[in-house]
Amino acid sequence: MNANSEEGGLKRGLKVRHVNMIAIGGAIGTGLFVAVGGSLHEAGPGGALLAYGVIGIMVFFLMTSLGEMSTYMPVTGSFQTYATKFVDPALGFALGWNYWYNWAITVAAELEAGVLVIGFWRPNMSMPEEFLWSGGFLLILFLLNYFSVGAYGESEFWFAGIKVITIIIFLILGILMIFGIMGGESPGFSNWTIEDAPFPGGFAAIISIFMIAGFSFQGTELIGVAAGEVEHPEKSIPKAIRTVFVRIMLFYIGGIIVIGFLLPYTHPALLQTGAENVAMSPFTLIFERAGIAFAASAMNAVILTSILSCANSGMYASTRMLYSLAMEGKAPAVFKKVNKRGVPILALCLTTAIGMLVFLGSFAGTGTVYLWLVNASGVAGFIAWLGIAISHYKFRKAFLAQGHTLNELKYKAMLFPFGPVLAMALCLIVVFGQFYANKDFTFMGFMVAYVGAILFVAIYLIYKIVKKTKIVRPEEADLSQGFAHK
Repeated sequence: MNANSEEGGLKRGLKVRHVNMIAIGGAIGTGLFVAVGGSLHEAGPGGALLAYGVIGIMVFFLMTSLGEMSTYMPVTGSFQTYATKFVDPALGFALGWNYWYNWAITVAAELEAGVLVIGFWRPNMSMPEEFLWSGGFLLILFLLNYFSVGAYGESEFWFAGIKVITIIIFLILGILMIFGIMGGESPGFSNWTIEDAPFPGGFAAIISIFMIAGFSFQGTELIGVAAGEVEHPEKSIPKAIRTVFVRIMLFYIGGIIVIGFLLPYTHPALLQTGAENVAMSPFTLIFERAGIAFAASAMNAVILTSILSCANSGMYASTRMLYSLAMEGKAPAVFKKVNKRGVPILALCLTTAIGMLVFLGSFAGTGTVYLWLVNASGVAGFIAWLGIAISHYKFRKAFLAQGHTLNELKYKAMLFPFGPVLAMALCLIVVFGQFYANKDFTFMGFMVAYVGAILFVAIYLIYKIVKKTKIVRPEEADLSQGFAHK
């Protein structure tokens, strides 16, 4: 394996700046620009801040766990390979297909959201026009991923860059408004003390926001997925881990603090959490208060860019995970095929075909399909995170059991084993805590929310029974730096 290619024909065409923005682009989208308003309304400024802060700490430990493994073993589709080598081949199989499904569905969901956002400018679109917009977005994403991994990385760099600039401007203006320098008199702490603030919904509300916060942060693990195509991964990945987490936390926590100071949690606009409600986005409302003309249209354009960025990352992630599964004999071998530019072309085509699900929105109503798709992929992301934490715990045990020392690792995760154990616990609390948080839980609601978990367990058990796999003992774990083969 040389410096410019990975086993199987992929090219190491991603630079450090690409990797940084890929992780940021995957983690910052409508979850920050629109849905955070609903979190504030439900849990208040204090509850939302606590929920996002706790999930942020969990994400930090997950990123350091993934960073340690992917620096030592930089392969595409990383954590399904790690689960196969260090935990159980059945777990790797289930994690890989779970992650492919998660991001393939997310591509469709984000494309659906794109149509909803276009509806801001073109209300009452006809069915043919919805088809045209959805198909156009899908074609753009396919082409960005088809040409080369460098083309994908460059497009994501600029997509994510627009979001970062918008958030920085928002934070600067928000701070000025909090201190009364612009936008009228300073609100002081009034919005943190009204009625039952800062924790109006209590513990149940905070638990319910955990899932929303987790869904918002999903995408940070793309650093591991991209490890097999990063130039000089032993340097690039640790640097990305250090910088990306700080930026993402600054944007989310900073955004919640600014909105919490400037808008009361009882503000009716905060109830409008769908992608079609850009005019009611907390970002839009605060930009308008700051006196920025055409704030709604400007934020609509940013949110549309954000949606395409997230879908672009989803197309990349699901394509590479399917390729990784094929390399290890867990998916049809045809998906190992790469074109001359190092792109897994058939894996990309299948993922694009799944994105065609977005067209169902024209028949069932765009908002309906969007909500179903997002809910169906929500738990799947937490399952992937749980797999990363378990794999890292087992990797470190295997590494030491086979006579290695920590000095051999070019990047070491902090506070082991506390980090992965905390991440495991929080992932389980978030998933099972939905029973506690949702007072009106129905059978249909259960199926929508947990279909990902049900599929995961079924896939794991079927593969384990058919292949008769066993839990990997630390002394026998495969620490070779490449794909896990049959």
